[in-house]
Amino acid sequence: MNPERKTLEGALLTLIGSLLIVGAISGTMLRHVVQVIPAIAATILAWRGPAWSRAAARPVFIFWLLIVILIWLHALGVAHVVTGRFTPAEVGLTVAMAVSCVVGIAASLRASTPSSRGARGAAFLFFAAV
Repeated sequence: MNPERKTLEGALLTLIGSLLIVGAISGTMLRHVVQVIPAIAATILAWRGPAWSRAAARPVFIFWLLIVILIWLHALGVAHVVTGRFTPAEVGLTVAMAVSCVVGIAASLRASTPSSRGARGAAFLFFAAV
C-alpha cells in the first residue's frame, strides 16, 4: 500500500472516530452516525483501492473542515452560522477533525491517480452532493 493511501485512510478513520465521539459526548449519536456515512463510504472505497477514491474523499474532508471553521468562528464570537453550546471536549475534537481534514486533503492531492479526469470529477461531484 502506498503511503498516501495509508495516510488518506488514517485521516478518514480519525475523522469518523472524532465525529462519533462527539456524538457520544453530546448525546446525539444517531445524528452523528448518519453524518459519518459519506466518510465511511469514502473509507471503504479507499480500502478497495480505485484511484478515483482519493477524489471521492476530498469533498468529505472539505465539508468537515468548513464545519469546524464555522464552529471555531462561533466559539470565538466572530460569526454565528453554526450555533449551539460546545463543551471543551467537543472543541478539542474539532482540532482532531481539522488536522485529519488537512492531512486527508493533502494526501488526496499528492496521490498519483491513474484514473481519468472524468472518473475523478464524477467521484468528487457525487460525494460533494452527498
